[in-house]
Amino acid sequence: MNAPADQAVDQAALHQARVDLAAACRLVALFGWTDLLATHLSIRVPGRHDRYLINPLGVLFEEVTASSILEVDLDGQVVAGDGDLNPAGIVIHGAIHANVEHAAAVVHLHSRDGVAVSCQEGGLLPLTQMALMVLGDVAYHDFQGVVLDEAERDSILADVGDKPILILRNHGTLAVGRNMGEAFARIWRLERACRFQLAAQSAGVPLRTPSPEVIERTLEQGRQIYGTQASFFPSGKREWAALLRRLDRELPGYRN
Repeated sequence: MNAPADQAVDQAALHQARVDLAAACRLVALFGWTDLLATHLSIRVPGRHDRYLINPLGVLFEEVTASSILEVDLDGQVVAGDGDLNPAGIVIHGAIHANVEHAAAVVHLHSRDGVAVSCQEGGLLPLTQMALMVLGDVAYHDFQGVVLDEAERDSILADVGDKPILILRNHGTLAVGRNMGEAFARIWRLERACRFQLAAQSAGVPLRTPSPEVIERTLEQGRQIYGTQASFFPSGKREWAALLRRLDRELPGYRN
């Protein structure tokens, strides 16, 4: 499954992975999800589980280009590229890429809405159709301080399990995917659900929760619509193509 360390990586596939990661960083900026220089996105080097690409520390998300992306090994050493690494990114992304088979791409955010919901005791609530589209895919990880201790890797992996979405309590949000389009579509749906929950709660009136039967039915519909065998939303494919068209219009230059 893994490419031997001395096996040449498909350079065209590697360049495309760099382009996809740079595009995702630009989209994070476009949607207003940045935390200045903090937070991190990554994607596996194609054909390998021992190396991944990650955005450099010190570059604004709207500035990231394919050529500025760093290639890193599982020990957190830069093996290609010029720049600094965020140590927290190495702990989180290194653990997930090495151990979660379906996590070729990882998007981690400290957005206003995601962090706000991560601080709520109930987390993401089954209040809206948007929440129920993702709720069945959500796991939680308790806050242990800034993620700088490699000992936290084990608890992160235990908590994420086979779920593609992780809410890091009192911290932020995270989504994984078999490609960047899948991961980004998942984080977008999660962030939107968090935004709608906060809007509903801010109205100061009693909230209406669907019945348990309707909740379960909608959860199943979400699995059918956005699952890996989806009929008309095939796991981020259409969303990613549309997002790249928008990015090419509004914030180009990421392919360089």
